[in-house]
Amino acid sequence: MNLNQITIPSLNLYKAIEFYQKLGLKLIVDAAPRYVRFLCPEGNSTFSIHKVEELPKGDGVHIYFEDDHLDEKVEQLQSVGIEFIHGPIDQTWLWREARLKDPDGNLIILFHAGENRINPPWRVNPED
Repeated sequence: MNLNQITIPSLNLYKAIEFYQKLGLKLIVDAAPRYVRFLCPEGNSTFSIHKVEELPKGDGVHIYFEDDHLDEKVEQLQSVGIEFIHGPIDQTWLWREARLKDPDGNLIILFHAGENRINPPWRVNPED
């Protein structure tokens, strides 16, 4: 089994389209104003957004995108007007992360974990 797609809610797909294209995702299905789908720049995963009348309550959605050149990616995004909660920080769980929010308040974590993403030192059953 392979994760194919994640779908998130949005109040305004047009703002979301602009934002996620700036992040580097490629628009492949445009059924705005109700639905859009993007292809991630690496691999075959897709990311979609559907129009809602009201966003879910609580902490909302957390979306992680990995980039091997995190610091450069953050600088590039800042140069096109993307604002970050914080720039790249080395975390205790061995990932380097930068955080920002999309136009609907969903938390985006751009990170680089390398081998530690799947094989952290505390992995359960590391031989699997």
